[in-house]
Amino acid sequence: MIENPFITFGYESAAFFCDRKVETHELVTMLTNGNHAALISPRRMGKTGLIRHCFAQKEIQERYYTFLIDIYATKNLQDMVYRMGQGIVNKLKPRGQSAIDGFLRFVTSLRTGISFDGQGNASWNVGVGDIKSPSFTLEEIFNYLKAADRKCIVAIDEFQAINDYPEQNVEELMRTYVQDCRNAVFIFSGSQKSMMSEMFSSPARPFYQSVSLMFLKPVALQEYEVFAKGHFEKVGKQIANDVVRAIYERFDGTTWYLQKVLNQLFATKDCAIVSDVDEAVQQIINQNEEAYKDVLYQLTARQRDLLVAVSREGKAKQITGMAFVKRYHLSSASSVQKSAQALMEKQLLTHQQGIYEVYDKFMSEWLQKC
Repeated sequence: MIENPFITFGYESAAFFCDRKVETHELVTMLTNGNHAALISPRRMGKTGLIRHCFAQKEIQERYYTFLIDIYATKNLQDMVYRMGQGIVNKLKPRGQSAIDGFLRFVTSLRTGISFDGQGNASWNVGVGDIKSPSFTLEEIFNYLKAADRKCIVAIDEFQAINDYPEQNVEELMRTYVQDCRNAVFIFSGSQKSMMSEMFSSPARPFYQSVSLMFLKPVALQEYEVFAKGHFEKVGKQIANDVVRAIYERFDGTTWYLQKVLNQLFATKDCAIVSDVDEAVQQIINQNEEAYKDVLYQLTARQRDLLVAVSREGKAKQITGMAFVKRYHLSSASSVQKSAQALMEKQLLTHQQGIYEVYDKFMSEWLQKC
């Protein structure tokens, strides 16, 4: 039984998933009609939740095998292949040893790293370094998908990560395997809008015109108000009409922040009013303060100064301009540019359509008081 209906990680069921009816129908229709999809939105907007929700739909569950592979933290092709193999094996585990044996008939290069106990339960003992020839193992994985006894849907989360791999041909390689795999459709999910759009919309790129593009926007405020009110009232609690709006506007409608603050309010208030939002946010910030301090400690002084400056600006533009540099007493335009690049590589700063923001909105509020 779910004690708090405002889920902050994973996916439980449709009852705890807010709206996305149009997007769910659109994505399911794309997939069941044999179209690959590129799902694009800022991080924490709910892409992964939407994918899991689509996988839970009856028309998907009854006809397809589904796999969700997160390659966000991968650094090269070897990492990606490792994640793909691990993700598929983990999804096959509930289906028993015969399902994993079927996988290993094709992916022989991973066979020695997967063992079974007396009850037939599989253990993944493969290390990244055990994948000696990533291109070969990737080919084996696609051979498995092509031969599966059901059609497969494979979602690769944070797909833009392949752009930073040291190998030069990963995009071309993936396009070749995807194009040749008639037994599977793919969802390429990503949070870097400009990078993802370039990958799938530029005539110069391998995946040009090979997918249906879908840009995920915030859930409508009215839908979230109904969703929140319903879950509060279901257990005899109350939430004032303007509470969800206050959270929504404060965090730009970003799904995860709405869920996190509503989760905190649900846990601590029997009757939530708008003045409780500040308290809930501060409680969340307090829980993470030591982690924020550790992050700052690892930055250079110039990186730290820029991060604080962007947090105080909120949505910062032209950060290398003289006005911004002077307003926040930064060193120089060149040092700002260098620090911004470092902060983006550390995933502490985001840059979309000329606007810089601190990635973690709770951390941003904490920084404003530094």
